Amino acid sequence: MNSILIANSAPKNQNYLKDLVSSGDCETLDFASSGSEARRMVIDADYDLVIINTPLSDEFGHDFALYCADSTVSGVMLLVKSDLADSILERVEEFGIFVLEKPFHKPFFYQAVKLLEASRSRLLGLKNENVQLQKRIEEIRIIDRAKCVLMERLSLSEDQAYSYLKRHAMDMRVTKEKVARAVLATYGGTDPLKKGIDK
Repeated sequence: MNSILIANSAPKNQNYLKDLVSSGDCETLDFASSGSEARRMVIDADYDLVIINTPLSDEFGHDFALYCADSTVSGVMLLVKSDLADSILERVEEFGIFVLEKPFHKPFFYQAVKLLEASRSRLLGLKNENVQLQKRIEEIRIIDRAKCVLMERLSLSEDQAYSYLKRHAMDMRVTKEKVARAVLATYGGTDPLKKGIDK
Protein backbone atom coordinates (compact mmCIF):
# COMPACT_ATOMS: atom_id res chain seq x y z
CA MET A 1 0.00 0.00 0.00
CA ASN A 2 1.50 3.30 -1.11
CA SER A 3 -0.22 5.71 1.26
CA ILE A 4 -1.16 5.02 4.86
CA LEU A 5 -2.80 7.09 7.57
CA ILE A 6 -2.39 6.00 11.17
CA ALA A 7 -4.78 7.47 13.73
CA ASN A 8 -3.08 7.03 17.10
CA SER A 9 -3.46 8.98 20.34
CA ALA A 10 -0.84 6.99 22.29
CA PRO A 11 2.62 8.53 21.69
CA LYS A 12 4.34 5.42 23.08
CA ASN A 13 2.93 3.35 20.18
CA GLN A 14 3.89 5.82 17.44
CA ASN A 15 7.34 4.40 16.64
CA TYR A 16 6.16 0.80 16.83
CA LEU A 17 3.33 1.45 14.36
CA LYS A 18 5.66 3.44 12.11
CA ASP A 19 8.20 0.59 12.04
CA LEU A 20 5.40 -1.89 11.39
CA VAL A 21 4.25 -0.22 8.17
CA SER A 22 7.61 1.19 7.04
CA SER A 23 8.93 -2.26 6.20
CA GLY A 24 6.55 -2.43 3.21
CA ASP A 25 6.35 -0.31 0.06
CA CYS A 26 4.71 2.68 1.79
CA GLU A 27 5.59 5.99 0.11
CA THR A 28 3.36 8.27 2.20
CA LEU A 29 2.87 7.74 5.92
CA ASP A 30 0.80 10.28 7.86
CA PHE A 31 -0.20 10.35 11.51
CA ALA A 32 -3.26 11.85 13.19
CA SER A 33 -3.53 12.14 16.96
CA SER A 34 -7.34 12.31 17.12
CA GLY A 35 -10.44 11.27 15.25
CA SER A 36 -11.25 14.84 14.22
CA GLU A 37 -7.75 15.40 12.83
CA ALA A 38 -7.91 12.08 10.99
CA ARG A 39 -11.28 13.02 9.45
CA ARG A 40 -9.80 16.25 8.08
CA MET A 41 -6.87 14.32 6.63
CA VAL A 42 -9.01 11.76 4.77
CA ILE A 43 -11.03 14.63 3.30
CA ASP A 44 -7.84 16.26 1.99
CA ALA A 45 -6.01 13.15 0.78
CA ASP A 46 -6.66 9.64 -0.55
CA TYR A 47 -5.15 6.82 1.50
CA ASP A 48 -4.78 3.19 0.51
CA LEU A 49 -4.97 2.13 4.15
CA VAL A 50 -6.26 3.76 7.35
CA ILE A 51 -5.12 2.17 10.61
CA ILE A 52 -6.92 3.25 13.77
CA ASN A 53 -5.26 2.39 17.08
CA THR A 54 -8.14 2.54 19.54
CA PRO A 55 -9.05 4.33 21.69
CA LEU A 56 -8.44 7.79 20.22
CA SER A 57 -8.32 10.90 22.39
CA ASP A 58 -11.68 12.31 21.27
CA GLU A 59 -13.58 9.11 20.39
CA PHE A 60 -13.12 5.38 20.51
CA GLY A 61 -12.39 5.10 16.79
CA HIS A 62 -15.08 2.85 15.34
CA ASP A 63 -17.18 5.85 14.25
CA PHE A 64 -14.21 7.21 12.32
CA ALA A 65 -13.69 3.74 10.82
CA LEU A 66 -17.32 3.69 9.66
CA TYR A 67 -16.88 7.18 8.21
CA CYS A 68 -13.85 5.98 6.21
CA ALA A 69 -15.65 2.87 4.99
CA ASP A 70 -18.62 4.97 3.86
CA SER A 71 -16.85 7.93 2.25
CA THR A 72 -13.53 6.57 0.95
CA VAL A 73 -12.16 3.51 -0.84
CA SER A 74 -9.42 3.06 1.76
CA GLY A 75 -8.84 -0.24 3.47
CA VAL A 76 -9.71 0.28 7.15
CA MET A 77 -8.18 -1.54 10.11
CA LEU A 78 -9.12 -1.11 13.77
CA LEU A 79 -6.61 -2.16 16.42
CA VAL A 80 -8.72 -3.06 19.47
CA LYS A 81 -7.96 -4.60 22.87
CA SER A 82 -8.98 -8.25 22.94
CA ASP A 83 -11.73 -7.80 25.56
CA LEU A 84 -13.54 -5.30 23.29
CA ALA A 85 -12.76 -6.82 19.90
CA ASP A 86 -15.88 -8.99 19.56
CA SER A 87 -18.34 -6.20 20.40
CA ILE A 88 -16.60 -3.78 18.02
CA LEU A 89 -16.43 -6.43 15.29
CA GLU A 90 -20.22 -6.86 15.48
CA ARG A 91 -20.65 -3.15 14.74
CA VAL A 92 -18.21 -2.80 11.85
CA GLU A 93 -17.56 -6.09 10.04
CA GLU A 94 -20.46 -5.74 7.59
CA PHE A 95 -18.82 -2.54 6.30
CA GLY A 96 -15.58 -4.29 5.37
CA ILE A 97 -13.61 -3.00 8.35
CA PHE A 98 -10.93 -5.35 9.66
CA VAL A 99 -10.61 -5.65 13.45
CA LEU A 100 -7.26 -6.83 14.78
CA GLU A 101 -7.02 -7.75 18.46
CA LYS A 102 -4.28 -6.19 20.58
CA PRO A 103 -1.73 -7.41 21.38
CA PHE A 104 -1.01 -9.04 18.02
CA HIS A 105 1.87 -10.78 16.31
CA LYS A 106 3.41 -9.09 13.28
CA PRO A 107 2.52 -11.92 10.85
CA PHE A 108 -1.19 -11.44 11.69
CA PHE A 109 -0.86 -7.72 11.03
CA TYR A 110 0.78 -8.24 7.63
CA GLN A 111 -1.80 -10.86 6.70
CA ALA A 112 -4.57 -8.39 7.57
CA VAL A 113 -2.92 -5.71 5.43
CA LYS A 114 -2.77 -8.14 2.48
CA LEU A 115 -6.46 -8.99 2.90
CA LEU A 116 -7.38 -5.31 3.01
CA GLU A 117 -5.26 -4.64 -0.06
CA ALA A 118 -7.08 -7.39 -1.98
CA SER A 119 -10.52 -6.16 -0.91
CA ARG A 120 -9.58 -2.56 -1.77
CA SER A 121 -8.47 -3.60 -5.27
CA ARG A 122 -11.79 -5.38 -5.75
CA LEU A 123 -13.70 -2.34 -4.48
CA LEU A 124 -11.81 -0.03 -6.86
CA GLY A 125 -12.64 -2.38 -9.73
CA LEU A 126 -16.33 -2.35 -8.82
CA LYS A 127 -16.29 1.43 -8.48
CA ASN A 128 -14.74 1.77 -11.93
CA GLU A 129 -17.34 -0.62 -13.40
CA ASN A 130 -20.08 1.44 -11.76
CA VAL A 131 -18.72 4.68 -13.23
CA GLN A 132 -18.61 3.12 -16.70
CA LEU A 133 -22.16 1.79 -16.27
CA GLN A 134 -23.43 5.22 -15.20
CA LYS A 135 -21.82 6.78 -18.27
CA ARG A 136 -23.43 4.18 -20.51
CA ILE A 137 -26.85 4.76 -18.92
CA GLU A 138 -26.49 8.52 -19.45
CA GLU A 139 -25.48 7.97 -23.08
CA ILE A 140 -28.54 5.76 -23.70
CA ARG A 141 -30.79 8.31 -22.00
CA ILE A 142 -29.52 11.14 -24.23
CA ILE A 143 -29.84 9.05 -27.40
CA ASP A 144 -33.39 8.03 -26.45
CA ARG A 145 -34.36 11.67 -25.82
CA ALA A 146 -32.92 12.64 -29.21
CA LYS A 147 -34.84 9.82 -30.92
CA CYS A 148 -38.08 11.06 -29.35
CA VAL A 149 -37.37 14.62 -30.54
CA LEU A 150 -36.64 13.38 -34.08
CA MET A 151 -39.81 11.28 -34.10
CA GLU A 152 -41.86 14.28 -32.98
CA ARG A 153 -40.23 17.04 -35.06
CA LEU A 154 -39.39 15.13 -38.26
CA SER A 155 -42.18 12.54 -38.10
CA LEU A 156 -39.71 9.67 -38.16
CA SER A 157 -40.29 6.15 -36.87
CA GLU A 158 -38.11 4.95 -34.00
CA ASP A 159 -35.96 2.91 -36.41
CA GLN A 160 -35.60 5.88 -38.74
CA ALA A 161 -34.62 8.16 -35.86
CA TYR A 162 -31.97 5.70 -34.72
CA SER A 163 -30.67 5.37 -38.30
CA TYR A 164 -30.53 9.17 -38.53
CA LEU A 165 -28.32 9.35 -35.43
CA LYS A 166 -26.17 6.44 -36.55
CA ARG A 167 -25.69 7.76 -40.09
CA HIS A 168 -24.75 11.27 -38.93
CA ALA A 169 -22.34 9.84 -36.36
CA MET A 170 -20.60 7.80 -39.06
CA ASP A 171 -20.54 10.68 -41.56
CA MET A 172 -19.11 13.14 -39.04
CA ARG A 173 -16.90 10.58 -37.27
CA VAL A 174 -18.30 11.34 -33.84
CA THR A 175 -20.27 9.28 -31.34
CA LYS A 176 -24.04 8.83 -31.51
CA GLU A 177 -24.20 10.61 -28.16
CA LYS A 178 -22.62 13.77 -29.62
CA VAL A 179 -25.06 13.72 -32.53
CA ALA A 180 -27.91 13.21 -30.03
CA ARG A 181 -26.75 16.21 -27.98
CA ALA A 182 -26.67 18.34 -31.15
CA VAL A 183 -30.19 17.17 -32.07
CA LEU A 184 -31.45 18.12 -28.61
CA ALA A 185 -29.83 21.55 -28.87
CA THR A 186 -31.13 22.12 -32.41
CA TYR A 187 -34.72 20.95 -32.00
CA GLY A 188 -35.47 22.36 -28.59
CA GLY A 189 -34.79 19.44 -26.26
CA THR A 190 -31.75 21.43 -25.14
CA ASP A 191 -28.98 19.47 -23.54
CA PRO A 192 -27.33 21.90 -21.10
CA LEU A 193 -24.08 19.96 -21.06
CA LYS A 194 -23.21 20.43 -24.72
CA LYS A 195 -24.16 22.66 -27.60
CA GLY A 196 -23.44 21.44 -31.11
CA ILE A 197 -21.01 18.73 -32.08
CA ASP A 198 -17.33 18.76 -31.18
CA LYS A 199 -15.08 16.35 -32.95
